[in-house]
Amino acid sequence: MNAWKDHLKADPTEWLLEEDNPSVRYLTLTGLLDRTRRDAEVSRARSAIMKSGAVPKIAARLEGVNKAGAGRFYKDKYRGTAWQLIILAEHEADGRDARIEAACDYILAHSQDRESGGFSVSARAGGLGGRHGEVIPCLTGNMVWSLLKLGRGNDPRVQAGIRWISRYQRFDDGEGRPPAQWPYERYQMCWGAHSCFMGVVKSLKALSAVAPRKRTPDMSAAIQRGCDYLLRHHVYKQSHNLARTARPGWRRLQFPLMYQTDVLEVVNVLLDCGVVDGRMQEAIDLIADKQTTSGRWVLESTFNGRFLVDIEWRGRPSKWITFRCLRALKRYYG
Repeated sequence: MNAWKDHLKADPTEWLLEEDNPSVRYLTLTGLLDRTRRDAEVSRARSAIMKSGAVPKIAARLEGVNKAGAGRFYKDKYRGTAWQLIILAEHEADGRDARIEAACDYILAHSQDRESGGFSVSARAGGLGGRHGEVIPCLTGNMVWSLLKLGRGNDPRVQAGIRWISRYQRFDDGEGRPPAQWPYERYQMCWGAHSCFMGVVKSLKALSAVAPRKRTPDMSAAIQRGCDYLLRHHVYKQSHNLARTARPGWRRLQFPLMYQTDVLEVVNVLLDCGVVDGRMQEAIDLIADKQTTSGRWVLESTFNGRFLVDIEWRGRPSKWITFRCLRALKRYYG
């Protein structure tokens, strides 16, 4: 049952269970030790997320973030409301908290395009939602995923965001001329002949967060196309030249990733979609090789210094990276 541990240099589980990082402790109990939410230790760990660590520090500043300049929810990197929701969702924050609920409502009111359901980098004047012409795929994926994680899955506006991904997200790999109509006529970096890799990853991440029993045929079809796209790239390679890495930075492990991605996130997104495929093996080997002899993984890249609250330190052992690596290895090797 624990054969995946044969691929480790050492087992860092006890380190992850320390109480200084309640989010990682909770995720380790549920994601690595397979404890259920009914377990008393799991319940205590989940409750602690809102009491110590990064989450209460961010939550305490959310009202000021929401009010910090009209329409700056995205352009204030990485301090605006959109970015805080990503971090809170990654940390398993309780979306029922009134401050987090208000931040979710703020992003839905100011970033979501009311016509299409996608999420825009700018707000329309007069409080009419996000600008139709500035909807982008990575932001839409990140916001839909964050809102789902924060418990807003039954909100019709979030459902509209899911439908936007299923309808508009492309998985082109340079094999044809891109369409010219909205939303593809703007933002060449998002909608060129080769679909933006980050947009694909974030969109697929959002769809993977929808419970399988709730997925429509359109969602399932988009998930299949997205997984095929990532597998053609062997997770982090150039699909038309697999001897080359698509971007060297994707080999450096980072948390939180915001709009960027890395090899570890892509592997975990594929696994979230139920995919275990031999074309992932090089990526899995790369991840495993980065483990230190103590059993830990190091934070290799970060936006620290630009966050409201710093999340770990570059160059040091990272509980977030370590948990995510173990989660990937456990699910890949079974």
